[in-house]
Amino acid sequence: MGLLALGTALDWPDAKKQAQLVRAWGIKQLLEIWGKAKGKERDIMLWGDEVEYLVVTYSKDDPKVLLSLRQADILAALAGDKSLSAEGANVPELQDVTGAGTNKQSPVFHPEFGRFMLEATPGKPWGIDFKELLDVEPDMKLRRCIAKDHMLPNEYPITLTTFPRIGSPGVFTDPYYPVSGPRLRSQFVPDEIANPHIRFPTLAANIRSRRGRKVQVNVPVFRDENTPWPWKDPTVNYDMHQWPEDDDVRNGAAPDNFIHMDAMAFGMGSCCLQITFQAKNITEGRRMYDQLSPLGPILLALTAATPIYKGFLADTDVRWNQISKAVDDRTPEELGEKPLEDDRWRIPKSRYASNSTYISTDPRLRPEYLDPDLVIDEDIKQQLLDGGMDDRLATHFAHLFIRDPIVIFDEDLQELDLSKTDHFENIQSTNWQHMRFKPPPADNSIGWRVEFRPMEIQVTDFENAAFAVFIVLITRVILSYDLNFYIPIVKVDENMETAHARDAVLDKTFHFRRNPFPVRPSRAAASRTPSGSSTPNPASSRPPTPSGPVEDEYRKMSINEIINGTAYARHSANADAHYESDADGDAEEFPGLIPLVESYLDSVNVDVVTRCELATYLDLIRKRASGELWTAAKWIRHFVAQHPGYKRDSEVSEEVTKDLVGAIIAIGEREQKGAGFKHLDVPEIGKLLGSCRSGSSRARLRPEDVDMYVNV
Repeated sequence: MGLLALGTALDWPDAKKQAQLVRAWGIKQLLEIWGKAKGKERDIMLWGDEVEYLVVTYSKDDPKVLLSLRQADILAALAGDKSLSAEGANVPELQDVTGAGTNKQSPVFHPEFGRFMLEATPGKPWGIDFKELLDVEPDMKLRRCIAKDHMLPNEYPITLTTFPRIGSPGVFTDPYYPVSGPRLRSQFVPDEIANPHIRFPTLAANIRSRRGRKVQVNVPVFRDENTPWPWKDPTVNYDMHQWPEDDDVRNGAAPDNFIHMDAMAFGMGSCCLQITFQAKNITEGRRMYDQLSPLGPILLALTAATPIYKGFLADTDVRWNQISKAVDDRTPEELGEKPLEDDRWRIPKSRYASNSTYISTDPRLRPEYLDPDLVIDEDIKQQLLDGGMDDRLATHFAHLFIRDPIVIFDEDLQELDLSKTDHFENIQSTNWQHMRFKPPPADNSIGWRVEFRPMEIQVTDFENAAFAVFIVLITRVILSYDLNFYIPIVKVDENMETAHARDAVLDKTFHFRRNPFPVRPSRAAASRTPSGSSTPNPASSRPPTPSGPVEDEYRKMSINEIINGTAYARHSANADAHYESDADGDAEEFPGLIPLVESYLDSVNVDVVTRCELATYLDLIRKRASGELWTAAKWIRHFVAQHPGYKRDSEVSEEVTKDLVGAIIAIGEREQKGAGFKHLDVPEIGKLLGSCRSGSSRARLRPEDVDMYVNV
């Protein structure tokens, strides 16, 4: 999350009057950036990760585990620590960032939407050196250690996507606040659950005001043996009459067999793992954006970690659609529920959604891959074309700018400042797609960037580091081998929906490109095949047929096949249940992403120790894809199901929640010590992590790091 601006935020009726001005000024700022940076070359390859934490209060003697709402106090303690800030600002929102050192090592902490959340990033971007990849996991452990050291003794930063009982009846926050405040107007959560910075309550209130009703986040409930059917959400109060929006549930907002939620906090209160890459130039950035887009749903399913909402087991495993609904500001007209009269378009997606288009100048990008029904602002597109932008990128931004700005500060409307990007970012940063293409800032100090956004946060720093490193290696493979993962963008949308299913990583198949290799393979790809690894060698792929039917270029594959390759999937333990061959009987084999990564590592100079460490990350992902190891979502479901307090009625009680969070804290404490998980008394921890880090961890938190930054 970027730095938070201060000012007088306009309520929606006033903001609506200024929306067109903000859009117009945002386009002028974008064209100013374009003019400065379109020819920017030779930026070095840098990348960074963002880890988000829930902060909970937990004590073995207390029957409840609660969300701590002390975000501001924790950030203030971090900002006031002189040992942390000696090299520059470690909480930029609370400190002077001018003159901050470029060699900063200590992590950086940021506020998030939820007052119970923290975001942490490395002190400086990661580079391209392979040994530097091994610093990611210790750095993540250091961040968690530093955060914990600036909390109360009973507070813990945990990497869990959602708090299982947020919005449940009774007390679930510390301190407690009553629900149904004037900003969120929620039956289930108080206004005070959101960061008090004016941006956040205004964002929530203006989304509600723009759409004319509260957000409707309905998640199918998991039907267990004793779940009443049809199931009616027992937490919904149909007799509340405090706000006009309380009529929503009486008008059908809470259907049978769905867990009903009604506030932005149920979406933006979720934690995730995000990776941002700086490309050497705009062409490379656009290429990475496109080629990573089809991988988004695969990584979403592979990192599934969100099976509980509001104290009930859900029939989905990931967070994405819930956040999408939680920030959906579309009006009834834009949703297609009413004829268009006051609004300009019917908009098929929420502003938090999967990508809607590709943006690269790659000649392999066929028109058939694009959405013929993409909604764009034609006037804005023409302005961008007139400003020298090419058609494909102009189309992308003209699509983003169909949205209204939601939070507008009165002070920013006095005059247009082309030395800033505030109006452009107002709309760009509130289009939360699963990939984000980020132009340089106004001062052109950094390069064109691509943000990979779909992954769920994992329980351990080891897992989070593994997925971060894996995505970085995938980008190197894409660029080195000139790979092509294009499929029609509407199939990416379908894959995002498929990724929500329970155990989608094993039970579902996804549209994926049959042959990723170029017509004329690069020397590296031509001279090597994925060999010397634990995965079977793939067969040679036939050349693509770009002039043939697009439908021939992709097929349904399991995640096991996509990650590990056709041969591995065919021979894995679950092959009969989860391997799907070509419908036409074609023997073509997909090489697999991990074999491609291993082939790339074979082709470059990586020392044995580094290679072995990287192999532990790849092994985790390989086994998650094959089903040998469980996703976090499956592990959490099992933890609940085997708990003696669970009545097989879909309800996750306070007792079960406390024990689940206690187990996650115990895992984190063991990981911080580098002691491994082998003898940890947590149900089925081996199914989550296998033999990975089972003994003393090589990626332990280094004593010198702790001594330097933390008094322990």
